[in-house]
Amino acid sequence: MKASVPLPITHPSGDKHLKLLDATIKRHQYQQDTLIEILHRASELFGYLELDLLLYIAHKLKLPPSRVYRVVTFYHLFSLAARGKHNCVVYTGTACYVKGSQAILSSLENVTKIRAGETTSDGEISLMTTRCLGAHGIAALVVFDAAVLGNQTPESVGEKVGKWQENGTK
Repeated sequence: MKASVPLPITHPSGDKHLKLLDATIKRHQYQQDTLIEILHRASELFGYLELDLLLYIAHKLKLPPSRVYRVVTFYHLFSLAARGKHNCVVYTGTACYVKGSQAILSSLENVTKIRAGETTSDGEISLMTTRCLGAHGIAALVVFDAAVLGNQTPESVGEKVGKWQENGTK
């Protein structure tokens, strides 16, 4: 009886996502100045950027891991941990701060029972902060699942997140 031959593995790790990431890195010709584009692709593929993945990218681009980490932690669009089904980003720049972003953030922390940078234990909601979007005329800004909403209040954000929580328990 003939032994079965295993199917060829397309990437040494066997991970299809890494194969796609490698293709992106190759398409960018391993250029260090394409780091942000590569990080975006990695984030799309994996959902978030684990430390091992950052080290992998640093190695492929021949960059110091500290530089890759610094870029990831500078931009709020990147996450080092799995994010929730719903994402809420509170802007805390000067205009938003003057218009009550701290009260909004406190309200959201009370409603969700998590702090900024965390995800609820059920994986439903992630709460984040970032500095300035530049839309000072409609401060205070909050982004709900990529929808930018201006002139927010603790009450309006509590209502929105409350709906997420209701739908998550059904």
